[in-house]
Amino acid sequence: MLKSAVAGLSAVANTLAIAANALGTLVVLALVVVLNVDVIARGFFSAPIKGTYEMVQFSVVMIVFLQLADVVRVDRLTRSDGFLNLMHHRRPGLTANLRRIINALSAIFMGLIAYITFPEFLKMWATNDFFGVPGLFTLPWWPVKLVISVGTTLACVIFAIKVITAQDRPQLIRAPEHDEPSR
Repeated sequence: MLKSAVAGLSAVANTLAIAANALGTLVVLALVVVLNVDVIARGFFSAPIKGTYEMVQFSVVMIVFLQLADVVRVDRLTRSDGFLNLMHHRRPGLTANLRRIINALSAIFMGLIAYITFPEFLKMWATNDFFGVPGLFTLPWWPVKLVISVGTTLACVIFAIKVITAQDRPQLIRAPEHDEPSR
């Protein structure tokens, strides 16, 4: 029963992570369009788009946290695995346990970020706080806080699933064996 519950949670978390990653990619594409239009407007018309700086700040944070969970899901989060990769052949059990400990600490860290940012999201939603230059260009803060909270919650869940299932098996770069013919 626990196995099927974890499998169901994993399927939902994976689907949400993929969807958030796709949304993050759309934000990247929108940012590219905005920046290109701004460059053209500056160069040809001497009229930059108002709020480009604010849109870039807004977008970069959103991109990072929209794509975070999927990066965790596919084991592409930047971390130093050199020591664990060296130990893998000599002590695979110890290496697996160390990976589970690292994933557990990562889940705790992501959970703490989500725990801290969710009340900030609620406050920003209620007060309608904004950033930018009033009268020129402003954006509300709450979407950024929501994306940070949701992205870190989803990453926390995926890290926890990795701890429970012990499925964190990154691909190791292997040198060809001496018996194998070289290509």
